[in-house]
Amino acid sequence: MTPLQATNDQSSTPAAPESLHIAVIGAGKAGTAIARSLLESGYRVSLSASGNPARLELMIDFVTPGAEPKWTHDAVADADIVVLALPLHRLKTIDPALLAGRVVIDTMNYWPPVDGEIPAFAAGDRPSSEVVQEMFPGAAVVKTFSHTGYHHLEPDRRPAGHPERRGLAVAGEDPDAVALVSALVDRIGYDPVPVDSLAGTAFLQPGGPAFGARLTAAELRELAGATAPVA
Repeated sequence: MTPLQATNDQSSTPAAPESLHIAVIGAGKAGTAIARSLLESGYRVSLSASGNPARLELMIDFVTPGAEPKWTHDAVADADIVVLALPLHRLKTIDPALLAGRVVIDTMNYWPPVDGEIPAFAAGDRPSSEVVQEMFPGAAVVKTFSHTGYHHLEPDRRPAGHPERRGLAVAGEDPDAVALVSALVDRIGYDPVPVDSLAGTAFLQPGGPAFGARLTAAELRELAGATAPVA
């Protein structure tokens, strides 16, 4: 067990299974930072991007050693959790049936200069993860990793109980999916702060008070209006 996998007897977060296979879709800076954090925590990680996975092999050797380059459909086929870490405008390239029955982590934010004008997201009348859930109705979408910068994700990791440990919000409609992802977040080095609805995630988005703020769990709970973690 590494220091970042140390348990805290006072925590009510269940332990994350050590045998999880996690498929990360998106090999940009955010996707590779998440993949490295998962690999260092002992998870099996597959990484996919647009195009032939053979083109990823050299990059993976240097950037995310230990990850398995795969076509997206192969990466997802036996994955326990799927991480969406790609630009929102590329979501339309993913068949919703591919993610049916999966726990799907949404790490994405809507960036008009990058994504262009996407009416469903540009309307701004609801959080982006609600739109993602509608796009993939058969999946259990869980929002996390989105409110911290990819360049902070790895250096901010701390073992349980560390006085400088930061929090990560974990939001979703499915309690079991939220509990599973909360355990994963705890294992990689953050205090999970469960939020029981995707509708309540506007505070995590660009312009929201939690976005980029690098907060403790207590500070995040105050912003989320949460009073207790998922047991």
